Amino acid sequence: MGNVSRESPFVVRFLAWMAERFPLANGVFAFVLSVAALAYGKSLATAGRVSFGARDILGFLGVYSFFLMLRVFDEHKDYESDRIYHPQRVLQRGLITLGHLKVVGLLAIVMQAAASLTYDRGFGRVTLLWVGTFAWSLLMAREFFVPEWLRPRLLLYTFSHMLVMPLAMLWMLQMGMGSHPMTPQVLWMALLAFFAGLTFEIGRKFKAPEEEREGVDSYTRRFGTRRAPFVLLLVIVVAALLVLEALQSVLGGHIGVLAMAFLALMVAFPGGVLFAFSARPTPQRAKLAGAASGLAILLAYCLIIGVLAAERGVAWL
Repeated sequence: MGNVSRESPFVVRFLAWMAERFPLANGVFAFVLSVAALAYGKSLATAGRVSFGARDILGFLGVYSFFLMLRVFDEHKDYESDRIYHPQRVLQRGLITLGHLKVVGLLAIVMQAAASLTYDRGFGRVTLLWVGTFAWSLLMAREFFVPEWLRPRLLLYTFSHMLVMPLAMLWMLQMGMGSHPMTPQVLWMALLAFFAGLTFEIGRKFKAPEEEREGVDSYTRRFGTRRAPFVLLLVIVVAALLVLEALQSVLGGHIGVLAMAFLALMVAFPGGVLFAFSARPTPQRAKLAGAASGLAILLAYCLIIGVLAAERGVAWL
């Protein structure tokens, strides 16, 4: 990325922005999340095997486009502050422009709408839920029209923005359920999506004391380097319990020793990393804390996929 300049081909400059602001790991997460949501929705809709088809590829592209759209919205929303605090970024260096990202955002919105309408074969339950999710995303992009009031209130800011995750999860679950109405079990997955998003959000704003900058908020600044790891671990524990409840509710019983061991690993690994950060908060350990918390949530959704596949079986139509 360091060799990219304004004379580089546009594709090279755009890929440099993608690598910086929406890397491959985001695509992996979108894929795992969409498969988990679709599998769970399909398990609620039918008692047999979890069946996937070509239409579900479009569903994944819709989910990927949703998160790409959120990134584009954030790039517009934070552009001026990023010029001050992150002048080295591709967008702030002028290698690509907000105009370019508007086109990307529009294409992402079209993909989401196309996926929703395809699942519904017109306008139906899936599309209606997408419209609600998209509307909340637009409010987030405008910071609910009170940016100066909301931004300094980090916890309220986070809560208001994380509400998009359960909305998006309901949209994805309905893709899996098709025309079937939702059942109470979807609430476990919606809550999981909220706490999963919260885990990512807190983890990515972990800083060592020497990394803290005036004007850039973080959870380690807000809670301190000793309390912040405890808060993040508590959120991860709640997410793990929600995974357990979600699986038990759809399968009607316990989920087995191996799955329980997997859940314990989901908590123990980031717990060890967070304990190490609390004991000695270095930049390397702060970065590892963010990565470990993200991995915990990825493992959670992988567990949902694995347990449903093992208990119900999987078919490709």
